[in-house]
Amino acid sequence: MSDEPEAPADETAPAEDAAPAKRKLSGRAKAILLGLVVVALVVGIVWFARYQAHGKFLEETNDARIRADAVTVSPRTGGYVAEVLVADNQDVRAGQPLVRIDPRTYRAQAAQADAQIAVAEAQADSARAQIREQQATIEQTRAQLAAARSKAAYDAAEVARYTPLVASGAETQQQLAQLRQSAAQSADEVRAQAAALEMQERRIASYQAQVRQGEAQGRAAVAQRAAADVDVGATLIRAAMAGRVGDKTVTVGQYAQPGTRLMSVVPLDKIYVIANFKETQLALMRVGQPATIRVDALDGTELPGRVASLSPGTGAQFSLLPPENATGNFTKIVQRVPVRIAIEASPAARRLLVPGLSVTVTVDTISAKGDLDRIRDEQARLRERAR
Repeated sequence: MSDEPEAPADETAPAEDAAPAKRKLSGRAKAILLGLVVVALVVGIVWFARYQAHGKFLEETNDARIRADAVTVSPRTGGYVAEVLVADNQDVRAGQPLVRIDPRTYRAQAAQADAQIAVAEAQADSARAQIREQQATIEQTRAQLAAARSKAAYDAAEVARYTPLVASGAETQQQLAQLRQSAAQSADEVRAQAAALEMQERRIASYQAQVRQGEAQGRAAVAQRAAADVDVGATLIRAAMAGRVGDKTVTVGQYAQPGTRLMSVVPLDKIYVIANFKETQLALMRVGQPATIRVDALDGTELPGRVASLSPGTGAQFSLLPPENATGNFTKIVQRVPVRIAIEASPAARRLLVPGLSVTVTVDTISAKGDLDRIRDEQARLRERAR
C-alpha cells in the first residue's frame, strides 16, 4: 500500500475538454461559399469578355465643356446710344433690332451728299447747254467759212481770167490790181474763219471736259451718299443670328465707339462639346463615331453625340505662348487634343444646355479596331520594300 492520499475524482478534467473545440462548416455554408466563388468567377469572366469585346474601345474624358459660336455685337459706327431694344438673357431672332444709335449726324452727311449730287448735276447741265450753244455758233461759222471760200475761189478765178487780158491790153492794169486785192482779202477772210472754227471746236472739247468733270463729281457724291446711307442703316444694330442675349453691357446715353462690345448673342440651337482627349486615346478615334455625353448640370443625364472633327494640333500648339521643348530641361507631358462632339439632343434638353457646362464624354471607337493592325502591316511591307 502507498502512503500518498488519492486525489479527489472531481479535480481531474478530461483531456478533450482542455483542447479548443474545432468548428466545422456545415454542408449548407459550403454550398453558399462555393456558389459565391462561382458567381464571382462568372462575373469576372463576363466582365473580362465584355471588356475585350467592347469596353477597351471606349475612350472617356471629363476634360470637356459645352461650347457655342457666340457672336459679339459691336457698332460699325460711333455715336451715343439712343435706345436699347432687348433685355438681359432675352431670346432674339435673326435680324431683330438690338440697339439704336443716334442717327442725326449720319443723316446730315446723307443730306450733304444729296446737295453735292445736285451741284454736280447742275454743273454738268450747264456745260451741256454751253456745248449746244457752241455747236450752233460752230454751224454758223462753218457757213461763213463756206461763203468765204466760195468768194475767195471766185476772186482767184477772176484774177486768173483778167491776167491774160491785161497782158494783151484788153483790160487795164488797175482793174487787175483791184481783183488781186479783193482775192487777197477773200483769202484772209477764209483763214480768219478757219481759225475761228478751230477755236470754237476746241471750246467744245473744253465744255465736254467740264461735263465729264461734273459727272465724275456726281458719281463721287452718289458714292458718298451710299456710304452715308450705310452709316444711317448701321445705327440700328440687328442680331446676326437667332440666339439668346448675354453679357449685355450697353446702356442708353453711353457713347459707343466702333468695335466696342455691347453684348453677345449665343446660338443655343447650335451648341457642341469640345472634349480634350489625351494623345494616347486618339489611335482609334475617327470622325462619325458615336459618343455619350453625361452632363453634370442634368444630374448625369446621358445625351447622344457624334465625333464631328479632330483638331489639327494639340491645345498647347494653339496657346498664346506655345511650349518650346528644344530649350532647357525636358519633361515629357501627355498632350491633349481638342475633339469636337456634335450633340444629338431633343429641343427640351437643348433648352437646358448653355456654353461652359462641364460634361463627361465617352467615345465608342470599336468601328476602327482593325486600323492599327492595318497600319502595322503597311509599315512592315514598306520596310520589306526598303530592304
